[in-house]
Amino acid sequence: MSGREVRAYGTWPSPLAVEALVAGARAVGEVRVDGDDVWWSESRPDEGGRIELVRRRVDGTTSDALGPDGNARTGLYEYGGGAWCVESGVVVFAQWDDQRLHRLVADDPDGVAVPLTPEPASARGLRYGDVVALNHGWVLAVREAHPGEAGVPADAPEPRHEIVAVPTDGSAATDPDAIRVLVSGSDFVASPVPGPARLAWIRWGHPRMPWDGTELCVARLGLDTTGAPELRGAEVVVAGGPEESVVQPEWDRGGTLWACSDRSGWWNLHRVADPGADGPDGTAHVVGPVEAEIGGPRWVGGLRWHAPLGDGRVLASATAGGTTSLVLVDPATPAAPPVPVTLAVGGAPASVVSQVVAGPGPSQAVVVVASATAEPTPVILDLPAALDAPGSDGGRGRTALPAPGVLREPRDVGLAPDDVAGPEPISFPSAGGRTAHAVLYRPTSSRWVGPDDERPPLVVMIHGGPTSAARPMLDLRTQLWTTRGFAVVDVDYGGSTGYGRPYRRLLDGGWGVVDVEDCIAAARFLAAEGIVDGDRMVIRGGSAGGLTTLAALCTSDAFAAGTSLYGVTDLAALARDTHKFESRYLDGLVGPWPEAEATYAERSPINLLDGLATPVLVLQGADDMVVPPSQAEAVVAAVAAKGLPHAYLLFEGEGHGFRRSDTVVRAVQAELAFYGQVLGFTPADDLPPLPASAL
Repeated sequence: MSGREVRAYGTWPSPLAVEALVAGARAVGEVRVDGDDVWWSESRPDEGGRIELVRRRVDGTTSDALGPDGNARTGLYEYGGGAWCVESGVVVFAQWDDQRLHRLVADDPDGVAVPLTPEPASARGLRYGDVVALNHGWVLAVREAHPGEAGVPADAPEPRHEIVAVPTDGSAATDPDAIRVLVSGSDFVASPVPGPARLAWIRWGHPRMPWDGTELCVARLGLDTTGAPELRGAEVVVAGGPEESVVQPEWDRGGTLWACSDRSGWWNLHRVADPGADGPDGTAHVVGPVEAEIGGPRWVGGLRWHAPLGDGRVLASATAGGTTSLVLVDPATPAAPPVPVTLAVGGAPASVVSQVVAGPGPSQAVVVVASATAEPTPVILDLPAALDAPGSDGGRGRTALPAPGVLREPRDVGLAPDDVAGPEPISFPSAGGRTAHAVLYRPTSSRWVGPDDERPPLVVMIHGGPTSAARPMLDLRTQLWTTRGFAVVDVDYGGSTGYGRPYRRLLDGGWGVVDVEDCIAAARFLAAEGIVDGDRMVIRGGSAGGLTTLAALCTSDAFAAGTSLYGVTDLAALARDTHKFESRYLDGLVGPWPEAEATYAERSPINLLDGLATPVLVLQGADDMVVPPSQAEAVVAAVAAKGLPHAYLLFEGEGHGFRRSDTVVRAVQAELAFYGQVLGFTPADDLPPLPASAL
């Protein structure tokens, strides 16, 4: 790239305006196939963050199903997911405003959504998710009934979760007794999947999270004398347990049950042998063993890591070394490893796969893929009839796919190829002899280059969860920094997913320690290698990543500043006050509450602020029910009392994670302005001032 001008890092004028983060943004969520039509959910920040359902017909035309007042989003387990299903052109979805299920006939010219479930007695007191169609005029869903709703005592300590059958004729909207409870009695249930005369689902109980231990259950499913669904006989556990996580049960067209289990240390595909209609007595056996993750943490409903195809094979996403690719599994050779398939999107190999769904044809699939040069995009694949055989040395063969059919073109983000920073997976030494992982992005521009005697500032990004992972793909939230002359490292600290169960379990009892050590180690490794300026390193993170950020700032001198986005600051308060899904999460991450109260206090950033000596930016949603504003404001008050430079922005109408376009833009503008002030450079952007009292 000859002819580039020298300019100080951090001050580069960028072709990527902050507003481009949300301009025309249409994030694809879940995908469903209905006959020859492909449907997907689409979040729209410029429309208040609502979720639309988009239908793509076989002729290539697309249309919105819900319209501007629709918002297919559920509050189930607080994080939502699985809010809709479609069968024969009839959509059933949870409307965010009232959390009721509604039915909409896609080809109805009037487009009237008919409520299917009763009005809750309290705001969002009844929630529905993991919605799936069932024949004979019914849908299945997981129902979350809060105290005072659906027979749950008003003084109950937590909501009740059940699998219910809801008639689609609308009768239950006025007669709650028309809803039939099929599965109850477990702390948590998820992923109901009807098969031939059977129902499969996942269950687990306190204090485990679904990535710690779940059970895959199967029971016979039939109709009672009124035509309503009912389970017959007792359920049978066919896989899973306290130390085995099973996710995404799925029936193939031949009536075989598939699921992902991590009993080997990696989430791999398993087939349940002969769960017969006379009583499921099967045993789960691995098919296509591989040291990669076919599966992941079930934070939300509607996740799809694998798809049994009509031709008998299974297409799956497999994550290893921080990168995800597609693989094909042939049940006829169960001991053989999966065969990787090459797929390019945006001119680069696919590196993230977020949905895998069987397509209209027997050898077709619909997947949502992203790469270093393309945001997540839905595509349809035609899979070859023959697989390349594994190599004679035990290595795996590779099947090249034809060019995918792009169902929705990714938006033009206005970046030339020479302006895009590609992801570089790295590994580095950390505390206790551990090896940790991250994804590095270097400053990249077709117009600018930094001075020879200068190293770029570094933004250390911390993913949330903390049981989650970095995603090595084109993400404008990363490119916004690299095109301005920053380096970015997205850290997969111990406890992250995508590296097997043992790596995921490194955070057991170690949250606030292992993650902090690995993030500090990543920054210092890059500084020691001469890749970044060790005096100009900042750290940022949201939710669980906010705790890591604040703890790192309070316990080390590695960073010049940091940003906490709706970050956890008080572990004891979180243990006492958080929602049911995460109410015992900290038992594994920190220790049992209240027995380990001293450890909670030692790990909470609010109690570590005496060690804080660097500027802090705090960004918070006013309606956050996971980490309430009181936690953010306690940090702000303590920082102000110390006289440290700081800024605090509270965004009305936002919850746990920012969804509105104006919020997203303002938050990034504040962060860029904040780093410019504390690191001593002037951004090229015309930025609104920070609050007058901040600095």
